[in-house]
Amino acid sequence: MKVKEITAYLETIAPLAYQEDYDNAGLICGHPDQEISKAMISLDCTEAVVDEAIRKGCELIISHHPIVFKGLKKLNGKTYVERVVIKAIKHDIALYAIHTNLDNVLDGVNKKICDVLDINNPVILKQKDGALKKLVTFCPDAHAEKVRKAMFDAGAGWIGNYAECSYNTKGFGTFKAGENTNPFVGEKGERHSESEVRIETIYPANIEKKVTAALFEAHPYEEVSYDLYPVSNPYPSVGAGMIGELDVEMDEIDFLRSVKEKLDAKVIRHTNLTGKKVKKVAVCGGSGGFLLRNALSAGADALITADYKYHEFFDADGKILLADVGHFESEQFTQQLLLEHIQKKFPNFALHLTEQNTNPINYFI
Repeated sequence: MKVKEITAYLETIAPLAYQEDYDNAGLICGHPDQEISKAMISLDCTEAVVDEAIRKGCELIISHHPIVFKGLKKLNGKTYVERVVIKAIKHDIALYAIHTNLDNVLDGVNKKICDVLDINNPVILKQKDGALKKLVTFCPDAHAEKVRKAMFDAGAGWIGNYAECSYNTKGFGTFKAGENTNPFVGEKGERHSESEVRIETIYPANIEKKVTAALFEAHPYEEVSYDLYPVSNPYPSVGAGMIGELDVEMDEIDFLRSVKEKLDAKVIRHTNLTGKKVKKVAVCGGSGGFLLRNALSAGADALITADYKYHEFFDADGKILLADVGHFESEQFTQQLLLEHIQKKFPNFALHLTEQNTNPINYFI
């Protein structure tokens, strides 16, 4: 097995294009062609995790949080970040992070939280803008179906649960082939008119190279005429947080007690109780306070997340129950999620969940 075989697969699940601008997901150190026999999965990449990987002979560590988040200017072992990177390089251990790109997909971190909390039929809470594009091309009538199929097979044409979506109009195109050309139709030096079909289809922006490559392969013309357009429509399959419903509405205290138990949280910081029942629940692993307005607009009775600051609790304004369960506690099941994804594709590859509890926060109770 090579590093790139696993990372390429993970990027089909959570494309790097879906990470937030501030993030640093991807292969942090190591070579894509490095041969590996074992991998370790962790939420964080700490020195203790690297030491465990060394003991167990793992040549790859897949973590949710990237160890290098901001730029490194020196590598002299002064900080824990530098020490982790130095130790990994010394022992030929590749480090890979799958962070906000895994947060932002349907079958990612937030879906796992919903599963643990028994939240049904979850959908993306805040759909990501700029994740879709439109391709328009023109080809002879007789080749239109071949071109459409090629783009659909490459992943274009999905709108919600509908596949192979396109819009087609007929017209005619004109061109004059130059001296150094090999025209599919028409003669050099003479203007030619050809009956053509205009094909329009939509696609996720991260697969643009794949879709255009399929277009070029299937199109009969030497010079393919095509346009690429940004689309401002939100993409319902990509974005932050999720929202769904409980089987049965609950009293707020009973709900908080259930969340505490299922997440094995030492403590839950929460706003004043609203006096309403909890049925519709929004979740966001890690720091999700930015989703409060979206949760309110979607009619959520509660928002489960982490890293809330003192003054931010006031923003609930008695309209919603905010519950800060802790950053680690909200994302701890990401390790199991990654294990399940990789085992599905590579059932015989040796994977280890770290034995280290990487939560840096302790509670004096």
